[in-house]
Amino acid sequence: MKGLTQGKIAGLTAVADERGVIAAAALDQRGLLKKMLAKEMGGKEPGAQTISEFKEIVTGALTRHASAILLDVEYGLPAIQHRNGKGVLLAYEKSAYDATAPEYIPIITEGWSALRLQEAGANAVKILLYYTPFEKPSVNVQKQAWVERIGAECRALDIPLFLELLAYEEQGSAAGPLAWAKRKPDVVIRSIEEFSRERYGADVLKVEAPVLMPFVPGTQVYGGEAAYSREQAVQYFRDAARATDKPSVYLSAGVSNQAFIETLEFAAESGVKFHGVLCGRATWQDGVPVFAKSGARALEDWLNSAGAENIQRVNRILSAARSWQECFDLPVPTSA
Repeated sequence: MKGLTQGKIAGLTAVADERGVIAAAALDQRGLLKKMLAKEMGGKEPGAQTISEFKEIVTGALTRHASAILLDVEYGLPAIQHRNGKGVLLAYEKSAYDATAPEYIPIITEGWSALRLQEAGANAVKILLYYTPFEKPSVNVQKQAWVERIGAECRALDIPLFLELLAYEEQGSAAGPLAWAKRKPDVVIRSIEEFSRERYGADVLKVEAPVLMPFVPGTQVYGGEAAYSREQAVQYFRDAARATDKPSVYLSAGVSNQAFIETLEFAAESGVKFHGVLCGRATWQDGVPVFAKSGARALEDWLNSAGAENIQRVNRILSAARSWQECFDLPVPTSA
């Protein structure tokens, strides 16, 4: 991969640490966070102010230990003021997909553009795409064109684009968790290959592990049913990393902190190149019941203890991560 424009260099530098590693926290959940809070509040739906307050508190605490924060425009904009001077990524998608369609058709937030995200304080734009190469071609063409349009917007504004890819089973293919575990590596790897093409304009890929860790024997989260041997799982990590020449960061996909740590340890053991994380619920989800039941001060206390330890555990594993600059003709920081 050759060259990078000055605006994109500036944006990626803003969201990375001094080593060039993207050690970012993710807090762009909306509907999911609302449901999590409602569950802990006895079914009462939280108001927008409550959700925004949660995001402000979490942002203020976690950005002491992170290189950047990923937020949404619906509830997250006030939290930008609490980011401790760290970088900001803003999500462009509304809720990642059209919930009325089984094909996970992506949609953007009404009233927003990449320009408006930049004006709101974004150093980088993030979009989420559910994708499988086995979906109907007419659906995938629609998704590909959607990414192309946003990539062109970001290219015109000279702002980095982070593309988050999530695998899913297309309608009619369901054959149980074990069958999906066996099929997932191919979906993840082929999706990474597709969206590494320059036509899409993605600068960083936010990727999930190519395997489901509970189906890998010997892991702490192993559920007793094997989809692959440990050696095969290692090879899938390597194949996924080789599928792109772009910087890639791992997402936590809602797993526990320990499960995400083990995923990162597995990646490090595999010797793959990765350039950081955009880690969400694995760091802060256990603070939701604290906030719902005991309030803001209790959440702050939890974040400054257990929450801080969660993100610090992730940061320790990031000693194995590499600088995003290595993917371009740019000098890598000497401390990396």
